[in-house]
Amino acid sequence: MKNVLIVDDSKSIRNEVSEVLTKAGYNVIEAADGTEALAHLAQNNNVSLVVLDVNMPGMNGLDVLERIYNEHRARNLPVLMLTTEAERVLVERAKKAGAKGWLLKPIKTDLLVSTVTRLSL
Repeated sequence: MKNVLIVDDSKSIRNEVSEVLTKAGYNVIEAADGTEALAHLAQNNNVSLVVLDVNMPGMNGLDVLERIYNEHRARNLPVLMLTTEAERVLVERAKKAGAKGWLLKPIKTDLLVSTVTRLSL
């Protein structure tokens, strides 16, 4: 079973994504912010994919994304951005930093599952 790390400051979003991905056969690990996510990744190499929000207090998701790839040397770890943001500059920054996908909230469950499945192969 593949492990997916969900990083979102919204407990309701984490619950929703967790429920959808658990039903699809994934093991879900949750982090409420970027610091918690980076700590988990530093201590564990069992994550197959990260689903990452952009807007979070403290460290935003784009900063987390850049740190995942720069500090944790996790270039092969796919990161999917899941956010309400659609600004082109943010999408381009995420792509440049290494994000493998960008999905908009509200969550479309079929699209989420198919994207996670494709990225976690």
